[in-house]
Amino acid sequence: MSIPDLNLLITLDALLAEGSVARAAQRLRLSPSAMSRALARLREATGDPLLVRAGRGLVPTPRALELRSRVGPLVREAEAALRPAETLDLQQLVRTFTLRTSDGFVENFGPDLLARVGEQAPGVRLRFVLKPDKDSTPLRDGSVDLDTGVVGNTTSPEVRTRALFRDRFIGVVRPGHPLSQGELTPARYAAGRHILVSRRGLDHGPMDEALKPLGLTREIATVVGGFSAALALARASDLIATVPERHTGNLRADMASFPLPFPMADITIAMLWHPRLDADPAHRWLRGCLWEVCAPQPAA
Repeated sequence: MSIPDLNLLITLDALLAEGSVARAAQRLRLSPSAMSRALARLREATGDPLLVRAGRGLVPTPRALELRSRVGPLVREAEAALRPAETLDLQQLVRTFTLRTSDGFVENFGPDLLARVGEQAPGVRLRFVLKPDKDSTPLRDGSVDLDTGVVGNTTSPEVRTRALFRDRFIGVVRPGHPLSQGELTPARYAAGRHILVSRRGLDHGPMDEALKPLGLTREIATVVGGFSAALALARASDLIATVPERHTGNLRADMASFPLPFPMADITIAMLWHPRLDADPAHRWLRGCLWEVCAPQPAA
């Protein structure tokens, strides 16, 4: 059995990333004719045309789409293996990292993360941007370095994840609210007027699904896009906010909180990043900082 030419993996990665023979040739500093010959060899090796003409451009075949998610990580891993080991000097590191987080994450975990980063790497700046949706494109195109979200809510299979902590939903009301006193039952919870948190403007949430088997529905008085807004409204009214416990710890310090009186599954919050940053020493260090800030501390 002949040994495959592993150099073709680099060529294939460039072709699939660029979708153009000319641009792939420029990327690898080859002539267009040399790249065309390499594409012919790839077609012979894979038994698939890989890129086919569509109008003035080329489009990938189903086989090419399948290979794209596999070839890129292989090439990055090979590049990392052949790269000289770097010693990261955090005191000399000058870099800006963009972190995309959901509402409430910065308020709750940002201060500790900034303090840790500032102490270890004073030249590093963190740029926090809000997470309006679950699209992983910003991770893929490099406009975001690190993301946070609920495990299972990412639609991109190549994204790397590491769990930060488990969280549960709780009810939050203003001090002195009737629900902060006496026995709390599912019926008492459902009978109140509620704030629904939905980035997409939906009129129901997981709490409503959990109440259905009990034959209960709740009145949604208003819908907001984030936990901070929900808690601000609950603080100044008799409305009830239902939010993740750890995720909002600093935001509800002066409010009354209570466990939900009906079963609801916990959620796992994770950090997410693109695999091309796996071997980057500075990015590995940042991931470690975030994990240390967010991970639950062992009991004394």
